[in-house]
Parts: sequence; C-alpha cells; structure tokens
Amino acid sequence: MASEPDVRGVVLHLRPMELSVARIDSLRDLVGGLRAAGKRVVCWSSSYTNSTYQVACAADEILLQPGGMIDSLGFAREYVFLAEALERAGVQADFVQITPYKTAADALTKRGLTPEAREMAEWLADSNFAQLVFAVTAGRHCSEAAARELIDGAPYTDLGARSAGAVDDLLSEEDLPARLKARLQGWSQARRRLRRPRPPRPGRVVGLIRVEGTIVDGRSRRAPFKPPLRPPLLFEDQSGDLTVVQQARSLAANRRVGAVVLWVESGGGSATASEAMAAALATLAGRKPLVAAMGSVAASGGYYLATPATKIFAQPGTLTGSIGVLSGKLVAGGLFDRLLVHRELIQRGEYAAMSRSDRPYSERERQKLLEAIQRSYEVFLDRVAASRRRDVADIEPVAGGRVWTGLQARERGLVDELGGLGRALAEARALAGLPANAPVREAGTGRRELPPALVTAPATLAHAMTVAAAFNRSATWWLCPLVVPYS
Repeated sequence: MASEPDVRGVVLHLRPMELSVARIDSLRDLVGGLRAAGKRVVCWSSSYTNSTYQVACAADEILLQPGGMIDSLGFAREYVFLAEALERAGVQADFVQITPYKTAADALTKRGLTPEAREMAEWLADSNFAQLVFAVTAGRHCSEAAARELIDGAPYTDLGARSAGAVDDLLSEEDLPARLKARLQGWSQARRRLRRPRPPRPGRVVGLIRVEGTIVDGRSRRAPFKPPLRPPLLFEDQSGDLTVVQQARSLAANRRVGAVVLWVESGGGSATASEAMAAALATLAGRKPLVAAMGSVAASGGYYLATPATKIFAQPGTLTGSIGVLSGKLVAGGLFDRLLVHRELIQRGEYAAMSRSDRPYSERERQKLLEAIQRSYEVFLDRVAASRRRDVADIEPVAGGRVWTGLQARERGLVDELGGLGRALAEARALAGLPANAPVREAGTGRRELPPALVTAPATLAHAMTVAAAFNRSATWWLCPLVVPYS
C-alpha cells in the first residue's frame, strides 16, 4: 500500500488488544513506512489501551470517539511464584542452575524475586518505559518531561485526553470522511482496486525458516488450542530439531535460494535440540547469507539459534539474551503420599533413577547434573563468542542468564541492527545480490509434519505432555523466564 499512488492515506481503526513490546514496535514501523511514502496516517479508536496508544503515536493524527477514554499508560508486570503452593500440594521443584540471573525456574522454586531477578526486572522495565516515553515525545511533539507528565496523568476521559493533548480531537467514526475530506473504503473494498504488482520473473528467492514456540527434540507441531491463561511451555507451538534441521539442509542445497532469513519467536527449550538446529544453520550460513530476525522473544535457546547468522535484527522491545542453562525436575513424592500411591524401585546403575519424580536429587546426583549444565554453558558461551567475534571473557558480563531488550542487546553487541522481518528480508536480498522484489519462499516442513489436531481435551493434553516428556529426554534446558504481553 505504501507504493500505491491512488492511496492518499490510511485510517487505522484500533481495537483494544494485547501486544508484546516488540509487536508494538513492528506496527509502529509499518505506520512509519506509510508516512515515509507520503501517506497520511490517522488513528481512530473508541478507546485506547497502553498498546494501541503507543501505536497511534506513530501516526499523523490521533482521534478518539466521544465518550471514549485512554486507559492507564506505562508498564506493569506481575511475577507469580508457586513454590509454596506446590509444597502445599505435596510437590517440590528441584532445579540446578549455575548463574543467578537464569530465573526461568524461579516461578517454581522461589517465593519472591531474588536480588538478581529484581535487578533484571528493573532494567527491562526501564528500557520498555523509555521506549514509551520516546513514542509519546515524537508523536505528540513535546518534551520528554511533558511526555512523562502525559503518561502519568492517564487514564483520561475523552475530554481529559483532548485537554492534555493526548489526542488531537474527539470524533465519531461516521464523521471521519468529512474530517478527512476524502472517501473512505474498507480494506476488503480498497484491495480490489489496488494495482497488483507484476509477478517477479523466475529466479532466485529468499528462503524463510520459522522457529516458533518451545524448542524440543523431535518434530515440529502446532498447538491444537492456546488458552488465554496457559502455563508456560505446555500449550505453545513446538519447533523440533528434526524438522528445522531438514529445512536448513534443504535450503542450503537449493540453488534457487540465494539467501535465508531465520525468524525466531521462541524463549528456548531443549539444549540438545538447539545445538542440532544451530549446527545445521551454521552449515547453511557457510553456503549462502543467513540473516536472523527476532520477534517478541528470542532468548536462551532462541538466541542460540540466531548465532550463525551474518546479521541479527531485533525490535527495540524484543526480549533476548538469557545466555544460561538450568536443569531440574518436579518432585511429587509428597503428592503420591497424600494420594496413597505406593511405588517400589528395582535399580541397576548408580544414577539410573536420578530423574525419578518421587524424591529430590542426592548430593552426588546434583553434582552430576551440575557438571552437565556447566559443560552446556561453556558450549553456549563459546558459540556466542565465536559468532560475535569476541572473547568469552567479554561475553560473560552480558550472559549468565541476563535478559535484555533488543535495544539493550544492540548496545551490548548481542544483536546487530534494530528492525523486524521486513528489514531482515531486505538485508538478505542485498547480501545475496537479489532484486528488492525477490520473492520469499517459506521452507517446507516435510511429509512428516505434525499438523494441529482437533481441538479436544485429549489432543490438548497430549500436546502438553510432549513437552513434559521432552524435559526427561533433554538433560539441560536453555529457557528464558515467562514473557507476557502488555495490554
């Protein structure tokens, strides 16, 4: 639409929605692209949430329905801790970690924020809030102090929003044509009148690999159902090493593929699966340009996958980093006792039963596990240091499980550029010498792709159980803390 000469402008009708900070960034980029192409962009809504108002600040004009409002602005994130609740049910989380900032298991093992977790939560909030202040400053053409005052003054009624300068005017949707002095058409009507671009000539293309959801050993599968309030990991899509490795090999061997973009929307998962994927992607990167683009979260194992890329792009609000390792299990011995479940063990081999769920690790088992995650952490650091062309000693201060926003990660050399998938595709075309309109071809998943099952309780439970089983198959996990969107 940005290149369509018949389109004078665009009206965005924003409805209340939950968006991660990185998705807010992506929408603001799209609005900025329209304005850069000379299109007037007007945002209208019956009410604005924190997310939609930040998007609206990228437009030329912000309009609000009479009687509407702007919700409270800013960022608030609640961290939930289940250790005491699990104990009351007879369950204990027994995890081993070697770095205090690797907080992925804290929700299960702690009763509150540790000093390191609080420090990390504070710097993430500071970065996200700074982005909001910047958006308001640029969009409302005011000073930083005035922007902070506007944010702190919310929520606003319609009259309060106009008085504070948070919106340009109050207007019903029916009055938009008169206000804009133009005929408005909905997207379904307008798209039929837009000129269709000529199909590109046959030639080389940009390949696209998607890694979304939990990284697991096995094949990729999509969740049959994603409840709005769901436990982390269990009801996410799953990206399996057997699928992604084959995709990487296929694109590496395809002569029509001039470059590849890796899209990562994952908080990590199995360390072994992450390493298998990264190795295949490194081989691919040795044959043709590989560019990584990060979504809302590309952390821990999700960051590890991006390391073979020639360039890594992240949105300012992307959560990334979390270079660290942990491992453990849920101990349900107390629950078994309460349910009068009796179990007997016949064992051969000193450590054969260390993963049993009825007791915590012994000291010798804990030492074995510690050796495994220490080695896994060394592999992680070595991979990052090599990809960033730095010494391991330079990586350690930004590793240790620390989570960063994309803006902070760029400042610390963990990503190369700020931007989304569009910028990554443009970079891949440039590196491969492809025309700017070279098409994108998403990698196939093969005949053995596991599609979403019917939305039934057994199917949903079976999907969740695959992750639970994967915890037993992989000794170490590269996981970042749970990420929730802001409304």
